[in-house]
Order: sequence, then C-alpha cells, then structure tokens
Amino acid sequence: MEGKTILVTGGAGYIGSHTVRLLAEKKYKVIVVDNLVYGHEEAILDKNVKLVKANIADGKAMTTLFSENKIDAVLHFAAYAYVGESVKDPAKYYLNNVAAPLSLIEIMRAYNCNNFIFSSTCASYGNPVRLPIDENHPQDPINPYGQSKLMLEKILKDYGPAYNLNYFFLRYFNASGASKDGLIGEDHDPETHLIPLVIEAAKGTRGPVTVFGTDYDTPDGTCIRDYIHVEDLGRAHILALEHLLNGKGSAICNLGTGKGCSVKEVIETVEKVTGLKVPVKFGPRREGDPALLVSDPSAAKNILGWVAEYQDLSAIIETAWKWHNGKKSGKYTPKSKSINAI
Repeated sequence: MEGKTILVTGGAGYIGSHTVRLLAEKKYKVIVVDNLVYGHEEAILDKNVKLVKANIADGKAMTTLFSENKIDAVLHFAAYAYVGESVKDPAKYYLNNVAAPLSLIEIMRAYNCNNFIFSSTCASYGNPVRLPIDENHPQDPINPYGQSKLMLEKILKDYGPAYNLNYFFLRYFNASGASKDGLIGEDHDPETHLIPLVIEAAKGTRGPVTVFGTDYDTPDGTCIRDYIHVEDLGRAHILALEHLLNGKGSAICNLGTGKGCSVKEVIETVEKVTGLKVPVKFGPRREGDPALLVSDPSAAKNILGWVAEYQDLSAIIETAWKWHNGKKSGKYTPKSKSINAI
C-alpha cells in the first residue's frame, strides 16, 4: 500500500501520533489534520508528514484539502474524550464527536473517498452484562462521551450500504504506554489516565494518587481494567486500513489484551519498575465505575491477524516511565515544523 495518501484526523494526539509514526515508517503519504486543542505539534516527528492546523468541521478547509489531494482513506482520531466533562457539557461532545465528523464524511463522499477507520471505545458498551466483552455485547453507554461514539457508529452503519462507505470500528480498552524509544508518549492536560497519574505521583510532580473504591468484588477490592499499549493500537489501525484498502469490507473489532489488571496492581508495578514509592490515598467509589472491564480480542486476531505484543503490564509501564523521564530531563526535543493552515 506504499504511496497511498491517508488523512489522519487528530493525528497530533496521543494514539493518533503513534499511528502516524507507524504509517510514515510504512511509506504511506500522511496528512494530519489537528486543531491542536489537545494535540501536540512536536509529536509529529516525521518531516514528510504534512500537518494541517484546522478543525474537521471547517467545510471550506476540508474541501480545499480534498480538492488538492487524492485521499484514499481517513483514520479518524479527532474527538473529545473526558468522561466527566462530557456529563457537564454534553453539547461540546455531540458537536465535536458527532456533528464534526459528519461534516467531514460529506466531503469524503463528494470526493469519492470511501474508507473510514474509526477510533471508537469500549465506553460504548456501558456497564458489562457479561465478561469478557466481545463485539456483540449490548451497547448502552452511561455518559455522553460513550453515547457520542456509539451515535457515530450507528450513523456509519447506515451510511455504509447507502453510500458505499467502508468502515472499520476499533473499540479499544485502556490505552497506555509510550513509544519504545521514549520520544512520544501520553501528554494530556488535564491528565486522567491511571498509569501517568501514578508515575507522576511516584516522581513527586503531583500529589498522592487517589484509589476510588476498595470494596469491589475483585481479588484486591479495586477496579480491574484491560491495559493495551499505544503502539499495539497503532498497528491495529494500520491493519484495519489495509483490510479496507484491499476491499475486504466493513468490520468491527475490540482491541485489548484480554487480561485485566487492578488499580493496586498498577500502583505496585509502577513501584517495581521505578524503584519509587507511590503516595496513595483512598476514596469512595466513583459513580458509574464498573468493577471489571476486560476485552475479548479474538475477532481482531481472526479478522486482522492482530494480537497485542505488549501482554505484560511491566513492559507497558517501562515504556511510559522512559517517556516521562525523557520529557522531564529535556531529552524530549520537538522537531521544528511549520503548520499549514488552510
């Protein structure tokens, strides 16, 4: 597929930037569209990747982009993803996560670009009724963030047969880790993901990490989640892209390891990897937090030949630790890059 032109929305974000790097290594022509509200220009390391600073809801900018480039597929990462914020301001999430990509898809249709790989989420399932969670599990989100992702999935399912639009939904579990070389990693503001919060607490760059609930029906009383390495996610997106480009048709896959780790296990593993003590405080359960969320990733193996390479929590945390240390020590040196604003 070398030489194909791929548009990556939100490609300066956490998962998007890792996927962009892998795409560039495979010699795809990559165009990133990111408004840089949460993305980072310096996370686009390859000088051959074109970065366009724009919002995908900007019809004029997107029309110009499609008219000037023969785009073969879109990898869609651009979304707001803070669950708490989505409850407080649902309009922000429905406008950005549903209306904006719909605007983009209309322009795709106008320019005969009919391959759409969607960065979806296990949040679309809501509270699990059975474990592990497979792709046929009922979808009943418990917050506007999950609802917005599910809404776009439903729309794409309708658009597929009506407009000859090929889609691939990748519903992933807890994205984690950083690139092997430590050059790019998880850099959210505010940070809400457990592993970077625990690492920052260990380093003393933030206060104690709060464990929300110790009385769940799990072996150690804390929530269990399925942690999947960001580069494994990137590989899966490329395999899904190639699946569509090869004409194999629309599909849906969960992305996870199929194994769960508890909050206490994450804290203990960070202490083991770093040699530092993690300050901890205990709080009550958060409303809406399921005790267990673990994937059944077998469809990804069957459809894409994909299996997570990072199966061990220690290996995932080692990459995150390398990224945090490099960033702190100044080894993280962004490349200068001009942003193309259409």
